[in-house]
Amino acid sequence: MTAGKDARLARIGTGGRYLVVPMDHGITLGAVKGLVDLESTVDAITRGGADAVLTQRGVAGRVHPNKNDAGYIVHLNGSTSIGPDESDKRMTGTVEDAIRAGADAVSFHINVGSEHEPDQITQLNEVTSQAERYGLPTLAMAYARGHDVRDDDPELFAEDLSHAVRLAEELGADVVKTAFSGTADTFERVVEATSLPVVIAGGSKGTDRETLSMVRGAVDAGAAGVSMGRSIFQHDDPEAITRAVAAVLHDDASADEAAELAGLPAEA
Repeated sequence: MTAGKDARLARIGTGGRYLVVPMDHGITLGAVKGLVDLESTVDAITRGGADAVLTQRGVAGRVHPNKNDAGYIVHLNGSTSIGPDESDKRMTGTVEDAIRAGADAVSFHINVGSEHEPDQITQLNEVTSQAERYGLPTLAMAYARGHDVRDDDPELFAEDLSHAVRLAEELGADVVKTAFSGTADTFERVVEATSLPVVIAGGSKGTDRETLSMVRGAVDAGAAGVSMGRSIFQHDDPEAITRAVAAVLHDDASADEAAELAGLPAEA
């Protein structure tokens, strides 16, 4: 790993752990809650302790003035929820585009197990090769998604997720994001499948305690962080929930301790 890549990884994380807030959903979902006033949301979550913000390159100018020295990641593929196939992620930029947008790293989404896997393997390989030339880290969003993915059983789902994260390493990624398998015990196997830092996706939006408990379980299983979107940027108090997640991730707090520290209200 080059000195430049090491330096840029340090910009998107803290002490080898990563709290990334992806807000590239404008392509997928449109101008949903939390993304209309992108500037205020970026300001809130980075004041709350997000290590990095992730968007598509076209809104970089709205991110930089408001990110409070946090890192910036540019996402390089996407699709829409109203298109023919949301799993068919298409390229939305190049590594050079990301550099011109001021990125500290790039990210790319691959659906391992889907019919689009072959094309996405080729594209991820191209992205990591280009990024390596510039000393730019790549975050691979490697999900296990497809007809044969066994996501109804944590044990079997962990096997499929393990395959996905290992694929990301084999193709040259530096950090890999994937789904949480459902339990700390099963997720340990996912983490063990790769030497890369593994960060978990936010999953479906639940209560604050459910979100924080998931993060706690993932960290206990060896995860290096989270890449959490809607559970943070659509929260009624994005700064507070970010502060709570950061407390679990960076201060080793329990879910309840983190919620109390961040001033989140008690839940019934």
